[in-house]
Amino acid sequence: MTRTVFFALFAANCFILESSCSFQSRDIQRFTKVLGFSWENCGKQGDAAQMKTLKVSPDPISIPGHLTAEASGTTSVALTSPLSVNVTLKREVAGLWVKIPCIEEIGSCHYPNVCDLLDQLFPPGQDCPEPLHTYGLPCHCPFKAGDYAFPSSDITIPDIELPSFLTNGNYKVQGVLGSSDGELGCLDISFSLHSQN
Repeated sequence: MTRTVFFALFAANCFILESSCSFQSRDIQRFTKVLGFSWENCGKQGDAAQMKTLKVSPDPISIPGHLTAEASGTTSVALTSPLSVNVTLKREVAGLWVKIPCIEEIGSCHYPNVCDLLDQLFPPGQDCPEPLHTYGLPCHCPFKAGDYAFPSSDITIPDIELPSFLTNGNYKVQGVLGSSDGELGCLDISFSLHSQN
């Protein structure tokens, strides 16, 4: 799995699956469906980090519920600290895509060193979480160059809470992975959120 895949999955895990831990003191919105998940590489053809496949099912994804995910990709260079990620989050409003600002580290945010964030999520010296551990996939910098695969895996999604500014609608997320040498990879993800009535 490419490093872009790792960061996309880690960000999705923190943003979607674990968000209730971060938002307990905020106004919240409860969602029951994620529909129309799609992705594409958005960088240059020669970018070092490239997503090859990313499959998520079913559609819609129910929350709480279960999903099946698999991914593969490649990176042609070793990725070392500091490794930055620029995230741009947009919501469709009256046919226009409106950028959501960075609010308490959620939204269109710059993360100057995701290696440090990974160390906070997964303390060094401990095994990487499942199913990464089972498949021998790393969760800390530095990451070696090479091809990676995350085999089809079943994932349980708990009941979650998201900040109130994430209302029903269509969303686009762009993540740009970079280093001191420039852009390494770019990934676009699109989806719709639908709350319970």
